Amino acid sequence: MPVWALYTIVVLIWGSSWYGIEQQLGVVAPQVSLSYRFLLSAVILIGFCAVTRRSLRFPKPAVLLMAVQGLCLFCGNYILFYFAGAHLVSGLLAVCFSTMSMMNILNLALFFRQKIDRRAFVAALIGLTGLCLVFYPELASSGLGSEPALGLGLSLLATYLASLGNMVSVRLKALEIPVIQSNTIGMSFGALFCVGFALAAGASFNYDPRPAYIVSLIGLALFATVIGFGCYLHLVQRIGAARAAYTSVMFPIVALTLSTFLEGYRWSPLAGLGFALVMSGNLLVLWRPREKKPDAAAIPQTPIS
Repeated sequence: MPVWALYTIVVLIWGSSWYGIEQQLGVVAPQVSLSYRFLLSAVILIGFCAVTRRSLRFPKPAVLLMAVQGLCLFCGNYILFYFAGAHLVSGLLAVCFSTMSMMNILNLALFFRQKIDRRAFVAALIGLTGLCLVFYPELASSGLGSEPALGLGLSLLATYLASLGNMVSVRLKALEIPVIQSNTIGMSFGALFCVGFALAAGASFNYDPRPAYIVSLIGLALFATVIGFGCYLHLVQRIGAARAAYTSVMFPIVALTLSTFLEGYRWSPLAGLGFALVMSGNLLVLWRPREKKPDAAAIPQTPIS
């Protein structure tokens, strides 16, 4: 599948999945809803691997990495996002998640010693300034101890965990572990971690019979998790974590549009300016100018012998 198609699928699926997360809140504890979601996703992937005869046997070091990926990418970050969803509309969750493009570049420098250029540093400042402006109207009206502030903190922590999961995916590529198998094993670990967290928290494994809950659960498990993560991690392994994170720049556009019409989100001038700065920071950190082709006249000519 071409890169542009993978980008489009990820943006449309994940950009709208934030609203699905909001529909999961209320009756069932977040960690229990996640247990249902990732257990269902893991079963789908295991069945797919069985039908297509893909082996799930890998060396222990690789399995350990997939377990870490499951903890970061298919458990911890989502638990934090589900709790944050109780304090923020889905569109603002997506705005927070868009900062992963900058976090990926920082983590690539930290774990893989990739150089951070000056443009990335400036972009990070622009993006963080924009994030502050997006949340300023709500924080100013309700104080630093408010629900929006808690939602913001949880969302940023969740985003950083997701970025760490991306770093594990980069490492798995170096070990030549196929995406489908790594997703299957990582998601299985993530589901088990979610169940363990729910049991440790004393959560009840009840169920919400509302159609909105059932439809969102199936949609999140099949589309946002199985298909969305499959396409995204293929992007990470084909074009790198930094460039793949460009998809997160587009999520807020889809998510905030849905929040405006479905959740009654009201734009303020500061929020609009902040949103523009967040998008600008992300675009700046990911943009790479085209290299100029050398002038043919300036190229030394090698005589033909």
